[in-house]
Amino acid sequence: MKMFLGEYNPNITTGNRIALPKKHREQLAENEVVLAKGFEKCVLVYDYKDWGERVERQVDNLTEANFADETAKPTKRSDLERYLYTSATETSIDGQGRMVIPASLLDYAGIKEATAVIGVGDHIEIWDLATWQAHIKKIAKNMAE
Repeated sequence: MKMFLGEYNPNITTGNRIALPKKHREQLAENEVVLAKGFEKCVLVYDYKDWGERVERQVDNLTEANFADETAKPTKRSDLERYLYTSATETSIDGQGRMVIPASLLDYAGIKEATAVIGVGDHIEIWDLATWQAHIKKIAKNMAE
């Protein structure tokens, strides 16, 4: 079972390239990943072989959560699938551990150069560093309450 852990801060370089941390690359089955929009302003990174199964599980969980929470906006399963699959793209990791992130995903996440690459158990997320720092601060504050 894959277990992506930790936070790393590589920069985006020329050609929209980012070097994935070695610890994360070692968890991948091969050098192929799928990138997609996250539900927050981040880029999701999934092992290519796990992508379909994991997205199905996420969609199921979100759909169930919406039905259980009366205050949640109802979200159709098909809309969740459209959101995830239409933004998804396959990419390869080169011999130096780098991959290209499409400009559309960088724009969506507001990523310019400084990043936070975080392990989130079964997947990786790439955030703009300042956005991540504000987000984790908010999470910490909510956890303390």
